[in-house]
Amino acid sequence: MSGRLTTHVLDLSRGIPACGMALQLWRFDGEAGHLLSEAVTNGDGRLDAPLLEGPEMEPGSYELLFMAGDYFRTTPSEAQAGASDTFFLEQIPIRFNIGRTEEHYHVPLLVAPGGYSTYRGS
Repeated sequence: MSGRLTTHVLDLSRGIPACGMALQLWRFDGEAGHLLSEAVTNGDGRLDAPLLEGPEMEPGSYELLFMAGDYFRTTPSEAQAGASDTFFLEQIPIRFNIGRTEEHYHVPLLVAPGGYSTYRGS
C-alpha cells in the first residue's frame, strides 16, 4: 500500500471551491525548511496530482503554505466589495507530521478573508 498527501481548499465566503489558490509544500529538518513543490488549486479547489506519494512519502515534519491574500485579491466577492487590498490572512501555514508513510494524509483548508479551519481528512 502506497501513501499520499493531498489537499482541498474551500472558499467559505463564497461557498465554492477555491480555484486558483497558490500553495507551497515545505519539509522541515529542525528549524531549516526546504521547499519541495509549488502548486495551484484547480476548478474543484484540489490539485491535479498528490503533493507526495509512494517513495516521496517520508516520515517527518511538513508545512503547507497557502497564499490566501493573493487568492482573495484576485477573486473578489460581494462580501469584499469596497474592501482594501489588505487582508487579515496573507499566508496560512499548516505544519503537520507524517508518521505512517503508507497512509493517506489529506489536509483540507476552509478559508474566508477573516479566518480559516483545517483538519486531517480522509
